[in-house]
Amino acid sequence: MMRVVVIGGLGNFGARICRRLAGDPKFDVIATSRRGGRAGRVEGIEGTEVAVLDCDSPRFAQDLKSLAPDFVVHCAGPFQGQDYRVALASLACGAHYADLADGREFVSGFVAAVGPAAVAAGRLAVTGASTLPAVSSAVVDSLAPSVAVMDSIDVVIAPGQHAPRGAATVAAVLGYAGQAVPWWQNGEWRVAHGWQDLKRERFSFGSRLAAACDVPDLELLPRRYPAVQSVTFRASLEVSLQHAVLWSMGAWRRLGLPLPVARLGAALDRVGTWLNWLGSDTGGMVVRVSGRDAAGERRSLTWELVARRNHGPEIPCMATVLLAERLAANESDWGAPGARVCMGMLRLADFEREFARYDISSDVKNI
Repeated sequence: MMRVVVIGGLGNFGARICRRLAGDPKFDVIATSRRGGRAGRVEGIEGTEVAVLDCDSPRFAQDLKSLAPDFVVHCAGPFQGQDYRVALASLACGAHYADLADGREFVSGFVAAVGPAAVAAGRLAVTGASTLPAVSSAVVDSLAPSVAVMDSIDVVIAPGQHAPRGAATVAAVLGYAGQAVPWWQNGEWRVAHGWQDLKRERFSFGSRLAAACDVPDLELLPRRYPAVQSVTFRASLEVSLQHAVLWSMGAWRRLGLPLPVARLGAALDRVGTWLNWLGSDTGGMVVRVSGRDAAGERRSLTWELVARRNHGPEIPCMATVLLAERLAANESDWGAPGARVCMGMLRLADFEREFARYDISSDVKNI
């Protein structure tokens, strides 16, 4: 049995991972929280152990080791501004490690910072085991063979308004509002600004505004596909009023005025909940690749995912679940131990099997 410690296991994504793994007899799941919770219980899962574990405590490494983990899943964001102490402490325990990081700097620097410790421990350490870049890169990998020369990749995520956000997620969003975001455009690095550069994106479930965001894909996809000339990422909120507020905050910061991210995160999370009556429980994701086929003709392929009944928040949790299953079954084909970004480790077909557990569908349109 694999002992899995989920850091942030009572949070929005951590609790979902705990529920999913706890139903499998191969796993012994321990949910951790800074303040603990009702002992022995995660909501919806009877008998799941809950432990108090504070990543910022001077005793963190010792406290983690006392839990005797085989696999540590780090869900306690935001990852913007975090260091790699959780990954390094996990490896020091002799455990594999994965996180749901979406911070561009954190993910981009992970392999160099954590790689030597992972090799020394003989364990696997994975960052970005979330929607971005795990799912997005799996989609691009699946579409790439149909486009002989790929020159652009565009990704848009559109959460349903009813999807729970959490203060940490909102703080991560605010962290780059108005900040300069390097985008790979026309074969060179240009500057966009967080939650600016609005455009309207059409989905099968409706039309929504979408704004520029700073994510690891903007850095990683140009490296993975060197011929690509442009990579963009936008987030598309269902309620336009929220876009207007975030755009205004970004403009405020661009003027050089301070934006108290920590204080505003919880407040804006509450405001978002108050606005739920204006939205729905349906969200989705689009990945679009364009280029030329083998005959030299222009071709564009669009993969669209639609998540109904508020099942969208399950998607960021799927990569760590799949990694845990592979590790527990000793079925990984990832080569020697070490640190990796979660790209090329999981296929779209792997995620599609997880989609089938929920009200989540996807298809590809050839334009």
